[in-house]
Order: sequence, then C-alpha cells, then structure tokens
Amino acid sequence: MPRYHSLGEIPRKRHITFEKPQGGLYQEELFGTAGFAGTSSLIYHLYPPTVVSEVRRLDDVSPKIAIEKNMRAMSFKGFTLKPEQDFIQSRKTLFVNNDLHIGLAAPREFSSDYFYRNSDADEMIFVHEGSGTLLTMYGQLEFGYGDYLIIPRGTTYQMRFDSESNRLLYVESFSPISTPKRYRNNVGQFLEHSPFCERDFRLPQNLSTHDEKGEFRVLSKKQGVLWEYTHTYHPFDVVGWDGFNYPYAFSIHDFEPITGRIHMPPPIHQQWESDGFVVCSFVPRLYDYHPNAIPAPYHHSNIDSEEILYYVDGDFMSRNNIEKGQITLHPGGIPHGPHPGAIERSVGQKSTEELAVMIDPFRPLSITEQALELEVDDYYKSWKID
Repeated sequence: MPRYHSLGEIPRKRHITFEKPQGGLYQEELFGTAGFAGTSSLIYHLYPPTVVSEVRRLDDVSPKIAIEKNMRAMSFKGFTLKPEQDFIQSRKTLFVNNDLHIGLAAPREFSSDYFYRNSDADEMIFVHEGSGTLLTMYGQLEFGYGDYLIIPRGTTYQMRFDSESNRLLYVESFSPISTPKRYRNNVGQFLEHSPFCERDFRLPQNLSTHDEKGEFRVLSKKQGVLWEYTHTYHPFDVVGWDGFNYPYAFSIHDFEPITGRIHMPPPIHQQWESDGFVVCSFVPRLYDYHPNAIPAPYHHSNIDSEEILYYVDGDFMSRNNIEKGQITLHPGGIPHGPHPGAIERSVGQKSTEELAVMIDPFRPLSITEQALELEVDDYYKSWKID
C-alpha cells in the first residue's frame, strides 16, 4: 500500500471543468501530503469544502506525562480501562514520543452529533473487540475483531459500532504509515515473499453522497488541541474521487507467518513501518522445526528501540500470567527475554495460537498519568528465579 483506487464519478482529466447535471461545477479538492510531493487523492464535492460558519477552540487534550524518562520494564492491564460513552472521551494516550502516541479506547458509541479529524497524525486503529463501519468521504469500511484501520491524517470520519462493547488499540503517527519497503518491488507491488498481498487489503466501498445543508460539527485535533469547526455542508458530499491517499483495512488474521528451522527474529512479523517505529503482527503459526530448536525467543537487548507488546488472544509462549489486553513495555538499552520456565516449556512444541501486536518505537517513550492507572506492580521483578 498505497495503490491507485477510484470510486464514484470523476472527470476524464485532472483540473478541468466537471459540470453538475443541474448546472454549475463540482468542487475539486486535492487531499495531499508532503507539499504536493507525497501521496494524494483528488476529491469532487457538491459544494466547496471550505464553507465554515464558526470555529471554536475546545480543550487541550495533550497527554499528561507522569514519567518523562523511563528505564524500567513495565506492564499494564488494558482491559481495566473503563468504557466511556463517547469515542473521543474514551481515547486514553499511554505512551508518547516525538514520533507517535500509543493509546487505548473503550467507546460505547461514536456520537452522530459530530465528525472527527486528526490533523496531526495518521491513525492506526486495531480492533480488539467490537465491529462496525468506518464512514468517510471516501466511502465505507466494515471492520471487526482483528482489523487494522489505517486512516491518513486530515481524514474526516465517523465510526458506527454494532454494540456498546468495543476495545481499540490506537497509534497516532506523525509520519505516514505504510507497509515495509522490502516487501514491495520498484512499482509498489507486493513481492512473492511478502506475508500479505493486495488481495488482503480492503479499500473503501459504497460511496454515499450527502447533499445536505445545515450545521455539521467536525472536531479537529491539531497540536494537541481540539477545535470545533462548524461546516455549512455535509463533509461527505463527495460524488467521486481517485488517487492513493485514503483509509483502508487489513485483518491480522490475513497475515501469513514466515517460519524456519530455527527461531526467526522479530522483523519477520513486521506489518507496518513509519519513520520512527515499526508494527509487527504475531499470529498463530507452526514453530521452528529443527530437531533441537528452541521456539521461545532468545534473550535480547533492544539497544536502539523500545518494545511495546499488546496481547490480543491465545497463550503467549514467552510470558507468564498474561491476560487479554495486557501491555508490556521493555525499554531500550537493557536485556529482556522469556519469563522463567518459558524456554523449557517451548521445547518440543509444534505450534502456537498466540495473537499479539508489537510496536517498536526507535526513540524512548514517556509514560502518561493514564498509563500508571493501569500499571501492574513490580513487573520488572517477574524474571526473578525462586
């Protein structure tokens, strides 16, 4: 990703007149990145997207840092985060650096009274519990358990949940999120050794054009501040679009694991990359098949990166007493590895059913006040041998 996609009606060439059947012109918008040098899409609106009746500054929602510099292995029980009614209010940022914010959310609903737009960062939303539909001006994306939703910065969206039981892991990235370059050829096509291919990605469908005038609240986050823009026309008044910059979905269950005779390093699990971090998908797979293989990972030191592991499902073979939704943080510069007994337990095992998301930031993370409310006491002592 990305690749060219188009929905709805568009003119034959860019930047030419595109007339409405009833008269007048459709309004063209370039939704682009990197100062006209990055990925972009051309979008055709019924009305100018610039018509705003009011702009109000709401709240500063910047994370409150509790531990700026950390050198201690830590763990957090994500499912102790209490559900909240509203989508935005439910978002709790736990870890931050200058490249990304990592957080959890447990919303009961996304209110139809507003739209949301992150003007600071691309978003990766991993759906741990719940299902529904992501609504944007590009069309719709259905989502469910195990889906990654990649939402480019500046995208105005709503989420329609099917129930009130929803748990999300999210990453806000201050540089674009993409698939690893080593899995793509010089024109962007996935290579044969890639653990996924174009067929696995779900692109927006069911474009619905909203010809509505009124007061439409778009809550936009910029530099950690939430602003309210009141638009005169519905944000989803799009009749067609084409390009490379749009939201899409990928299911962790479609990640095809790479295996070997002896234990393979974590990069084989890589799913996404950005300028300041990578994301890996640990999925059910066959273990190493050398007769003397040790399936559990070897002890290792993250000299150049932090390691965040979010445990989704199954029995994670390298850890003891881990629950769904639990998070471990292993800071860069110190060694970590399997818990006592994990290496011995793994010998002779043929497969694993574990499911987890790993995020490796390349710069140290600060810990927020909200993260400490979920902390497991003395996790760094859990390697103690009695």
